Amino acid sequence: MTEKANSPRAPLKSGLPHVGYVLLWYPLFTQPFIFREVEGLQNELPLEVYTLYGKNLRCCSDEMKRSAENARNYGIKALPSICFEIGRQICSHPRRFWKLLRRSLFRPWKSFETFGENLWAFCAGLRLGRQFVDDGIDMAYAPWPRGTATAAWIASEIAGIPFATSARGDNLDPADPDLEDKLSAALFVRANNAADMERMGRFVGVKDKISLVYNSLTLPSPKTMPEKSKGNAARILSVGRFDVTKGFDVLLKACQILKERGVDFQLTLAGGGGKVMGLGDMEKKLHKLRHDLGLENEVFMPGLISHDQLPEILIEHDIFAAPCVIHSSGRRDGIPNTVIEAMAYGLPVAATDVNALPEVVVNDKTGLIVPPGDPNALADALGWLIDNPCRAREMGEEGRRLAQSLFDPQKNAHKLADILASQYLAKKSFREHQACAE
Repeated sequence: MTEKANSPRAPLKSGLPHVGYVLLWYPLFTQPFIFREVEGLQNELPLEVYTLYGKNLRCCSDEMKRSAENARNYGIKALPSICFEIGRQICSHPRRFWKLLRRSLFRPWKSFETFGENLWAFCAGLRLGRQFVDDGIDMAYAPWPRGTATAAWIASEIAGIPFATSARGDNLDPADPDLEDKLSAALFVRANNAADMERMGRFVGVKDKISLVYNSLTLPSPKTMPEKSKGNAARILSVGRFDVTKGFDVLLKACQILKERGVDFQLTLAGGGGKVMGLGDMEKKLHKLRHDLGLENEVFMPGLISHDQLPEILIEHDIFAAPCVIHSSGRRDGIPNTVIEAMAYGLPVAATDVNALPEVVVNDKTGLIVPPGDPNALADALGWLIDNPCRAREMGEEGRRLAQSLFDPQKNAHKLADILASQYLAKKSFREHQACAE
């Protein structure tokens, strides 16, 4: 593992739990909200970041790259120590080892990829449990319910500490076969939007332990935001990984309709990933669709962009599009963070009513809501925002205020830290009471 770099921080209150924050990678350019959350939590309580994989700093901002030294990374380099720990656990605690193995891996997995992630997480979790003991970790938190939660659950059993987790968006539908057991075993479960909070409530033994804390995002100061430049063509922006849940094919079809209507516009469709991110050939399909629809002059596709580039791109555009859809498997987004970042820069949003999007894209207040998978409705919404620039700017300003209110990193980190501390202290008090009663 990498050595942990020390950075000066304000003194913390005594009596707070030492939290182990478990991730696959840290930082990751597609998860700036995780980066901002970690930074905020480390100002509230003692926290160490542990990653199951090695570093992946592709497209990360300079600030995110600097934080990478603060994480304890596992990965292929940790394989010898992980194998040693597996052997040690088999010899010293054979019954516990086989119990954890059956619980973690003997499931009807729907894909080899998910099974593989959980297999590595099980193995790394055994080593992580020993690391938690050595580092004095009091509580584990995994912000994702797949491999990270598997590792946190295993490590918590080894170290004798509680763990908490979170679930969101496409983690819930289709649900992994171990999801309900993980959520039920967790000390508490964090939801990052109200829609997913309601969806999690259907799992047995989970409803009463869910806490709602919205994501922590990098928000601009209104005083430092430059004026938008004005041009003739309306500038539409959509950003995200090229995945089936994003509905970018619907957006391209809506753009064809706008073109046929004689609307003067330019769309920037930024993103990608494809096979690199395990998303298949969606990128190739979108490029082909742009060509087939005759939109090469209207649609610019710059590929993946770093988080450092995003503010400048947001400033250059007038409208943000979030054409999310629900895949036939049930997969869907929660609230795409790019939507919140666009709102924070004063862009009105044309979005669908999928999952939690209406929590932030309030129809006729911060943007316009349309049904998913409907290019005509999306074209109508985009066209209305283009034809009504004054009202669109008012919606953008209302959205900026909402983003600042719901996704403030300091406020949300403080709220999550309070939940972590209060839940841990309540659990500790309960255990001490039980010990005295015995």
